[in-house]
Parts: sequence; C-alpha cells; structure tokens
Amino acid sequence: MKIENSVVLVTGANRGIGRTFVAELLKRGAGKIYIAARDTTSLGELLKSGDTRLVPLPLDVTDPDQVAAAAVVASDVTLLINNAGYAGFDGALSAIDISDARQEMEVNYFAPLAMSRAFAPVLAKGNSAILNMLSMLSLVTLPMAGTYSASKAAGLALTRSLRAELGAQGTQVVGVLAVQTDTAMGAKMPEPRMTPEEVVADALDAIEASVNDEVVAGAQSRAIYQAFTADPKGLQAKMSTRLPQPR
Repeated sequence: MKIENSVVLVTGANRGIGRTFVAELLKRGAGKIYIAARDTTSLGELLKSGDTRLVPLPLDVTDPDQVAAAAVVASDVTLLINNAGYAGFDGALSAIDISDARQEMEVNYFAPLAMSRAFAPVLAKGNSAILNMLSMLSLVTLPMAGTYSASKAAGLALTRSLRAELGAQGTQVVGVLAVQTDTAMGAKMPEPRMTPEEVVADALDAIEASVNDEVVAGAQSRAIYQAFTADPKGLQAKMSTRLPQPR
C-alpha cells in the first residue's frame, strides 16, 4: 500500500520509535495520523507543529474498552502500526516476581492481538496493512531479557497467524525485526545501537513495496539475521552467555 494519503494509527506514538514513525509518515504524505498514547499530554511536542493531520487519541492498549473505543473513533484507518512495547529487562528466574513478564505479554502480545481483532473489520475495505514492531529477540533468546524474548516470540507467531487469516481480505501484515535501537528502552541494551530513523525507514519502505512478510530493519539487524540464518544454534549459544547480572 502507499503511505501518501493513507490514514494511520500509531500506538506508543509519544516517544522513541513511535514518535519517529509519526515524523516519517508526515514526510511521506500520510493524510491523517492518529497518535495514540496512554496520556495524551505526553504528545505535546508532536502537536506543537500545529499539523492538522495529527489526531491525538487516548489509548491504553491493555484496556479492552479503550481498544474498542479507538476502533470506533478511528474507523477510517488504513494502516495500523502496533508499536507500543514494554520490557522489564530481567531473566526468567532472576526477576523478583513475574509481574514484568505478565506486563510484557500484555503489551507485546495481547495488545497487538486485541488491536488487530478490533481493527480487522475497519481494514477490510482493502489497500490496508498492519505493521507489528517485533525484535530480533523474536528469533533468539537473550537470557538477560528472557521474558521479553518470550513475549516477542509470541508476537512473531501472532503476526504470522494474522497474515494468514487476513490474506483473504487483502490486508498486508508486516513484522519488523530489529536489534537494539537508540531509544529510552534500547538504552538498557549493549552498544552499538541503530537509530530509530533507520528502523522506521526500512519498515515503511516494506509497507510501500507491498511486502507481506517479516522485514529485517537496519544494517546491524541484517548482520545479526545473516548470522542467525547461517548458524541459528551458534548464535543462540553466543546470546546465551549474556546472563542476568546479580542484584
């Protein structure tokens, strides 16, 4: 599908990769962008420009009522970007409890599922797409972020199932695989880090090229993906040495 004149909803639009998505969508001529965040006051910097294409939308992606309400308000959406994410950055066993693990699954798996279910009828008009922000940790496990890895693996499985089910209505489904990026969340991961702009450009290029698959975003991600495809067990063994640090 084409970005120009499209109507887009971006979750987690107030910072990081979400905010970069908004900036790039504006450059590419999107007709309207619903910028969603739990607290719309956090969207102030984005709205400062006065661009009338930006429509603030209060949305906690883990709240079923707010998700349902968003699908009513944004009933003209042609591109849904499930970008909101959460990471506790701890091991499966070293974490104090499993509260972060539950939140990771809520935000990184159940929320994209709920959003996709709510917006599938909206997108049925054709020339539509869903973009799910995933991670290279969908493919390999990093023990220092063990439960986050699990949630992103679940997100990848969901993305592939959505692609199969939405194929009949012609909705394109793209999953974005990326390594650590220079955002507040990515700052907890080791350097070097990619820029959000690099990730977003590759993701939106895939949308405009009608890719209906996973896309590996950024040169650094592609290098890691090449290592994974060449020797998946070898890369996993290397990643498995990055254990949670003692408290």
